Amino acid sequence: MSVLMVIPARYASSRYPGKPLAMLRGADGVAKPLIRRAWEAAQAVAGVTRVVVATDDDRIADACLDFGAEVCMTSADCANGTERCAEAYDRLGGGEDMVVNLQGDAPLTPAWFVEDLIAALDGRPDADMATPVLRCDGHALAAFREDRRQGRVGGTTAVFGADHRALYFSKEVIPFTAAAYPEDAATPVFHHVGTYAYRPAALRAYRAMPPGPLETLEGLEQLRFLENRLAILCVEVEARGRVFWELNNPEDVPRIEAALSGIVPGQA
Repeated sequence: MSVLMVIPARYASSRYPGKPLAMLRGADGVAKPLIRRAWEAAQAVAGVTRVVVATDDDRIADACLDFGAEVCMTSADCANGTERCAEAYDRLGGGEDMVVNLQGDAPLTPAWFVEDLIAALDGRPDADMATPVLRCDGHALAAFREDRRQGRVGGTTAVFGADHRALYFSKEVIPFTAAAYPEDAATPVFHHVGTYAYRPAALRAYRAMPPGPLETLEGLEQLRFLENRLAILCVEVEARGRVFWELNNPEDVPRIEAALSGIVPGQA
């Protein structure tokens, strides 16, 4: 099976303009742009045939070419990363059996998240696409709640049925729970990891579907699939002691730099 991994990246972000070029310092003290850290995370994934950065911005393209990434220039009209992946897939020839969308703002995505995702979709012919979910511990849930208290749009949560087919995704914390959880305790809330694996037919169909009210309200691209009754498989992944968080706001930079430096919650 051939797998194309696309890293969609755009410069014009309402919450964080220029985010792909934001510099992040790692354990070695070296600062690298976010898009490079995402590309390096992609290189660690086994079973991927080709990794391409898809962008409409020359500044991002030039930065990627400087560190050796393959770049596919896409239209500025792409409304989200899924549309950009669909365009890149067609521009690159459309020959792969599966397309993986590794969000350019998620450099902490462990390789096994993506490997488990690819294997799960390959084994579920009833699913049109798949995405990872990570059970929140008390510390992660507290971070979600704090973002909402501060009026920040943080990570996304997911709910799914017994067959692991997605029921809904939201930028609110769902399902509701009023309970307090110790930092290392498991909670009933699942953090949606912003990575997707698509069957090519579903990816191409996406561009022909108009955005629906739920996608428009939440600002979540995957809701277009649910609103059109396509099946999304939620794949539960294990953190294995790793911290996962996306770069959604400038306030997330210290969180991600701490994780890159090997600092875990509760340590100074």
